[in-house]
Amino acid sequence: MAATDSPLIIALDYPALAPALQLADALDPARCRVKIGKELFTRVGPAAIEAMHARGFEVFLDLKFHDIPNTVAGAVEAAADQGVWMVNVHAAGGRRMMEASAARLAQHNLRTHLIAVTVLTSMTDDELEEVGVASGALAQVERLATLTRDAGLDGVVCSARESARLRELCGNDFLKVTPGIRPATAEAGDQRRVMTPEAAMAAGSTHLVIGRAVTQAEKPMEALAAIERSLTLSS
Repeated sequence: MAATDSPLIIALDYPALAPALQLADALDPARCRVKIGKELFTRVGPAAIEAMHARGFEVFLDLKFHDIPNTVAGAVEAAADQGVWMVNVHAAGGRRMMEASAARLAQHNLRTHLIAVTVLTSMTDDELEEVGVASGALAQVERLATLTRDAGLDGVVCSARESARLRELCGNDFLKVTPGIRPATAEAGDQRRVMTPEAAMAAGSTHLVIGRAVTQAEKPMEALAAIERSLTLSS
């Protein structure tokens, strides 16, 4: 695999392997990582990971595990055994679940990054209240990010709108992986708490998950290069 320092993670949100491979073949693994989510992994399984590794990409396996501690720890170990760069769980699964997962990786000397989802970027304060969280998104993100840090994980998935506060709470080295990223010319889609790449990095995000702006572009590598330029100009 091609190691990269790029903060860009391209979301392979496809229902089949063929279009994911077509996109991967149009990208440079030295300039981005890729994310494999629930739909592609459920349809294809580990073959999707193997195909991306064969093309040199580091993989963020975005399955958001949430179950009893031993079950999640086993799933995290299984992901790490497949060589993924990063895997995630739901912070709402609690301290014991997260600690068990981090301990399992350490026990087997597996170097996969383990992060936790705080609040889905599609959710509004009203929707959180419907499921019993009356404090609002930011307060819940802060609560779960602090718990994640204390449980020994490497970082969180969060909105860029929360990154600055999490940088204050958890430090620069605590990973802040941000979906809902759209260049200024792109539509927001079904994400609610969105931000441009340059604004997200300035706010404190360490990695940016980008989908349609690259995956639906006629020339994906040119679209990725434009995002790279926007980050360079804003730094």
